[in-house]
Amino acid sequence: MRNLTKVIRVLILVCAAAPLASRAQTFNILYSFNSGPYGQPWYSSPVQSFDGNFYGTTFSLGSVFRMSPAGKVRFYSLGDAEPYAGLIQTRRGLYGTAFFGGTGLNGAAGTVYRISTTGELTTLYNFCSLPNCADGYNPAQPLAQDAAGNFYGTTSYGGAYGSAQCCVNGGTVFKMTPAGKLTTLYSFCALPNCADGDVPWAEPGLVFATDGNFYGTTSAGGLYGAGTVFKITPAGQLTTVYSFCSQPNCADGSNQYSGVIQGSDGNFYGTTFVGGLNSAGTLFQLTPSGALTVLYQFCSLADCADGSNPNGGLIQASDGNFYGTTAWGGLYGAGTLFEVTPQGALTVLHNFCTQSTCEDGQTYAGVVEGTDGVFYGETLGSFWSTGCIYSLNTQVTPFVETVPAFGKVNEKIEILGSNLTGATSVTFGGNVSAEFTVVSSSHIVATVPQGATTETISVVTPGQTLASNVAFRVTPQITSFHPERGPTGTEVTVSGDSLSQISAVTLDGLAVAFIVNSNTQVTLTVPTGALTGKIVVATPGGTATSSRSFVVTD
Repeated sequence: MRNLTKVIRVLILVCAAAPLASRAQTFNILYSFNSGPYGQPWYSSPVQSFDGNFYGTTFSLGSVFRMSPAGKVRFYSLGDAEPYAGLIQTRRGLYGTAFFGGTGLNGAAGTVYRISTTGELTTLYNFCSLPNCADGYNPAQPLAQDAAGNFYGTTSYGGAYGSAQCCVNGGTVFKMTPAGKLTTLYSFCALPNCADGDVPWAEPGLVFATDGNFYGTTSAGGLYGAGTVFKITPAGQLTTVYSFCSQPNCADGSNQYSGVIQGSDGNFYGTTFVGGLNSAGTLFQLTPSGALTVLYQFCSLADCADGSNPNGGLIQASDGNFYGTTAWGGLYGAGTLFEVTPQGALTVLHNFCTQSTCEDGQTYAGVVEGTDGVFYGETLGSFWSTGCIYSLNTQVTPFVETVPAFGKVNEKIEILGSNLTGATSVTFGGNVSAEFTVVSSSHIVATVPQGATTETISVVTPGQTLASNVAFRVTPQITSFHPERGPTGTEVTVSGDSLSQISAVTLDGLAVAFIVNSNTQVTLTVPTGALTGKIVVATPGGTATSSRSFVVTD
């Protein structure tokens, strides 16, 4: 079973190294792994929790570790579970997936688990619990959440078509309630030659986009067998947004081993492991409609001094630039940590394996940005090293982060930060004040106020004003509409909340003209050709659908 993971791996020769200038920064090894009982990190990145510590996972001899920003580490055993993916922080706690372990398929199918900050482990689901592994097995990606708190994720193999078509891998997209009830939404390789994708793999997993759908990647399959970017609705309707290797000689890249993220501009960004003009991977921008632009071709410099073969996912930091890592290339052949602007200008910030003992390891995972503005990551052992947890300080301004990054008016949200003790105000968009409680120096609980719009959040502390790293998405609501029936041309008043930023309104999928009256009311006109159906409003914070249908009487 474990050898199956090697099927999609590509062997890359390490490029010789050449000097490349990098901007001033401070790199520190916070913790060095050894051959002890807690294993080593693999593809995962740490996540910051409400207590101000970072939590991550190790693969072999699987465990979860807790690390203070200063580098003090404690490990919690996961028993037989071995995770590739990292954890996600939710209001209910820390959740993760294990690639191996559990009771399904002789203990090698993987699990979904919850773990407390003190190490209390709860297994929520064991994969391959259904005949022929119809529910999938070996999840390699972290989980994502929707606005209702349900979890979504993927398995790398199995599903309804995992062993029934030419491609024996397959994989699934699943939905799981917080209590552990799992529903398989989609099985890959449903189309001939796996044109819909095959083997969804690695971080950062699915992303819950502003249109209310999830976006993810497969490392193989698609129209050209080189992987895909897909969109899937919460109900399980999948659309292939892009098939890699669409351009001659795979100039657009191929074989994504990481997911995509949605940038602040609404587009999606990601990397491919191989392909591109130099066969060393690409960094790309993809519009929601499927138009792809390659922003950077790796190994563009002599001896791959700019790095090659990015394996970990990207992040967009609070400064608006993207940060990520490559698995190979750089000065010492063990990968790089890079920064790239939205226009595609790349700067190498760190070359791994700088020490004579390669104590800083080799990078298969991406980085995260702590609320202190410092970047944190994990490395796998390279040559004779055993890997490490590291930090990189590039003097990015500290910020606050919301969990979740979206919510409705009157819902409570969590705010993560540093030095929050004594905070005097929390505002949405700079002018709408929120009720809040300071829980600790790293944690605030706030209530989304009436009148809030999709904007950044600001927290005023005795030392400074901290802005959120991304805009908080205020989800619109439709509470009623009147009249509930009528002919073409009828003016319908829709009531709800968070409606001032509406960008589009549809009736049974047909675009309709509308006028925004206030944050709680919008008027639409039933157009010619409209059919009976539900009203949907779209805003930067997401979409809302009426619970009842408007009846067209023509």
